[in-house]
Amino acid sequence: MKLIKKIAIITLLLVIYIYVCYISFFPSNYIIMQGETLKINTLLGTSLVQKEGKALRTIQTASNLNNTKVEQVGKIDFSLSLFHLLKVKDVSVNVIPKTSVVPIGGAIGMKLYTDGVLVVGMSEIEGKRPYDNTGIQEGDRIIQINENSISNTTELMQEVNASKGNKIYIKYIHEEETITTSMKPVKSGEEGYKLGLWVRDAAAGVGTLTFYEPSTGMFATLGHGILDVDTSDLIKIANGELVTTNILNIQKGEKGRPGEIRGTIESGYTLGRITKNTAFGVYGILDTPSYLSITSKDAIEVATREEIKTGPAEIICELENGKRKHYRIEIQKVFTGNNEDNKSMLLKVTDEELLEKTGGIIQGMSGAPIVQEGKFIGAVTHVLVNDPTAGYGVFADIMLKQMRQVNE
Repeated sequence: MKLIKKIAIITLLLVIYIYVCYISFFPSNYIIMQGETLKINTLLGTSLVQKEGKALRTIQTASNLNNTKVEQVGKIDFSLSLFHLLKVKDVSVNVIPKTSVVPIGGAIGMKLYTDGVLVVGMSEIEGKRPYDNTGIQEGDRIIQINENSISNTTELMQEVNASKGNKIYIKYIHEEETITTSMKPVKSGEEGYKLGLWVRDAAAGVGTLTFYEPSTGMFATLGHGILDVDTSDLIKIANGELVTTNILNIQKGEKGRPGEIRGTIESGYTLGRITKNTAFGVYGILDTPSYLSITSKDAIEVATREEIKTGPAEIICELENGKRKHYRIEIQKVFTGNNEDNKSMLLKVTDEELLEKTGGIIQGMSGAPIVQEGKFIGAVTHVLVNDPTAGYGVFADIMLKQMRQVNE
């Protein structure tokens, strides 16, 4: 009997834990496109209740997933309730209007400046490790020393040298948590004082400019984020620049060895401002669309994921300076329900000219816009290492939603 009670208590605690986790991780905000199907998964015993002034109307229960296409633009407020008795969370769905964008496909350069300085390594100074017991790790960002904000490596060095070896107080960010610690810099010969931390305040990369939205002046590129080469973490940026790039050569891809578009951004002309680096692309404001010969008359409608079909499509990319071309591909699979990553659809290059030049999808082609039946449906994001003719693309609606989050 005691064993049964223990099992019952453990089961009850496990169920409570599952519900607490579910409610904690349930998003408070959703963004969907006009005409997109509303799909919000609920757990047994939970329901979404739409707010209509003081009245509430149940629109979804655990057993009935709402598959209604939402056409009305604006904000819809819901309450997440438990067993129709207890309100546990407010949920907002923002319906963004259908829009048209100009798919570009041109090679582009990016300069990113970090929010604070990024710790990318550690080393002993004169046999000492001043960073011991501070909690600072690779991937953390130092944002302040002795009440003074730090935005680049020069400012960090100035503050450290000004300490003359006395204790300094450091504020840094570790996994979204802001922490304050202290450290005593170590004298390093004639080089001044050091902390034993290798830091970086900027990064750069080359990719493909995906699209420009004339109605907002915003751009999107890559379809994935820029990661730090040392930590492999998404770089948290303060700002950045979109610049022109000069293609130097193309390294053809082979099985087991991805190819690459090699370019330089030295002396690149600044085209716009980067505002955010996300897991689904890099976004910002394009200040000089005329420099890229972009006009609103070239805009096409953004497709919802339900409109994407398996079958023929095209990608646009630049393999020679100043020459953007359309190349044939095949959409092999569409993962309509995927919102977790940027592998929304499986692609295969079928264009003989592109296969001859690149072997398929290569590094630097990330962000190449995908067009199907006259609509923008997404962007190239990945290549399959063992088959460079195939890769993945991200849905257009995901990129657009990320851009809206940047803009708001």
